[in-house]
Amino acid sequence: MKIDEATLDRIAELARLDMSDPAVRATLLGDMQRVIDFVEALNQVDTTGVEPLVFLNEELDVLRADTPALEISKEEALGNAPLKDSDYFKVPRVMGNG
Repeated sequence: MKIDEATLDRIAELARLDMSDPAVRATLLGDMQRVIDFVEALNQVDTTGVEPLVFLNEELDVLRADTPALEISKEEALGNAPLKDSDYFKVPRVMGNG
């Protein structure tokens, strides 16, 4: 596949890119053509009998067990708060009037 000026113009329009500079157009046109050439070269590789790669390793589940635990008390958490009201953190209003 060949990337031509019309294709570059369409891609620039869809991506809302300014392609008025001829040097930028030439550089981008060359870069895009190299990407297309690389993909076409990959299409020529014989992949018969090759399983699709789903996972990069054989590990099934490497996550820790999700067990609830009380790590910090309410008093300790509120002790680090810049603003608090008995049992709650106070934060600036983000919705509503003003």
